[in-house]
Amino acid sequence: MTAAVRSELRKYATTRMAWAMPVAMLLIGAAFAALQGLFLAVIGEFPGADGEIIRPAEVWDDLTVARMVYTGGVSMGYLLALVLGILSMSGEFRHRTLTATLLATPRRGRLIAAKLVGLVLVVLLNAVVFTAGSVLGGGIMLAVGDVSVFPDPVELVGTLARMVLVLVLWGLMGFGLGVIIPNQVIALFVGVGFTLLLEPLIGFGLTFVDWLADAARYFPSQATMATLDLFSGVDPEVRQSLGGAEDPLTWWVAALVLLGYAGIMAALGWVLTSRRDVA
Repeated sequence: MTAAVRSELRKYATTRMAWAMPVAMLLIGAAFAALQGLFLAVIGEFPGADGEIIRPAEVWDDLTVARMVYTGGVSMGYLLALVLGILSMSGEFRHRTLTATLLATPRRGRLIAAKLVGLVLVVLLNAVVFTAGSVLGGGIMLAVGDVSVFPDPVELVGTLARMVLVLVLWGLMGFGLGVIIPNQVIALFVGVGFTLLLEPLIGFGLTFVDWLADAARYFPSQATMATLDLFSGVDPEVRQSLGGAEDPLTWWVAALVLLGYAGIMAALGWVLTSRRDVA
């Protein structure tokens, strides 16, 4: 098992993705957190959905502002984690290396377990780099805006740790998608399209159906925001204008929902890989 995991990590380390993705994670995390900090801490105001000007320093405490700044790029972070998960398996189909991989590790259960462990380690590394970039970019803007950089260390460390967890779970969802759709291009198109476009549109549409409105809280993106407790301390009307649910799940329930998605997708990947014929 250890040798199989080492083999998966060696595969990743020999590709350009090994250095390109952490660099992208660092820069994107820093850029989006800095941009969020620019509006929330430096400029100090932004327009709400109804056109009313919101001044964070007047209506939110320092912890709320810092939490929103440091997690400003989380949607891009989990999108990249999803891509990592998709590539971890679909790359085997695209480059026709799955046959050689199975010859080296004939027991498919062991192979899949090694791939999952390797993926978790890779996404974990990238998630830590993404978080470090977010703290760097966001911290600079908070300091420039004369807002406390780390107002409540225990709460903020908890939020950042949950952001790392969220990215790892999105990576596992991508693994399952990469197995279900072996064509790498289509898998990436479906994953990115669903995450950025389809899911938000479905969630928005459900808000017009009373008896289905609560279902949007269990969507992956809403569960992600709830896991981070992103809008804690924010007025419900402002929270909805920023894309949050009217009545979000508690963070631990939301984390379990994401864990459920990741578990289902990883299990589907396991079953399909175990039974699929490989030429």
